[in-house]
Amino acid sequence: MTKSPAAMVQPFDPAFEPPIEQPLEHQLYARLLNWGTHLGLLVLVLTFAAYAFRLVPAHVALSQLPGLWGQPVARYLELTHSPTGWGWLALVQRGDVAGLVGIVILAGCSLAGLLALVPLYLRRGDKAFAALCLAEVAVVLLAASGWLSRGH
Repeated sequence: MTKSPAAMVQPFDPAFEPPIEQPLEHQLYARLLNWGTHLGLLVLVLTFAAYAFRLVPAHVALSQLPGLWGQPVARYLELTHSPTGWGWLALVQRGDVAGLVGIVILAGCSLAGLLALVPLYLRRGDKAFAALCLAEVAVVLLAASGWLSRGH
């Protein structure tokens, strides 16, 4: 008995697919993004563990949190004497604030990749791509600066 053509089709198996050669800039950006995400996650895990196991003092005690969770943001900030914007940097040694470092790393890890691409593009003479990388970095930094939200 012969098999039908549909039964002879092999399912997709990436192990048997030939590798697709990626351009150098893709490999570089992906490698830096991979390192950045791993670093950011590691920092998040370590800072959370330090906070949860009370290895470092907290800005807001764990025991106070249930009473604060239901508060509006403005009241929470007032009750906890917490800063806004980039003011958290002054409290980075506190366990409950230190985790923000991991979030900053995760949010900004694409910037390292973009900045690393600029010299590569300039060596190739791709000034437009280099300018786009720099423009994207500038937009992210401008957004993170808080200047766009002043007055709100």
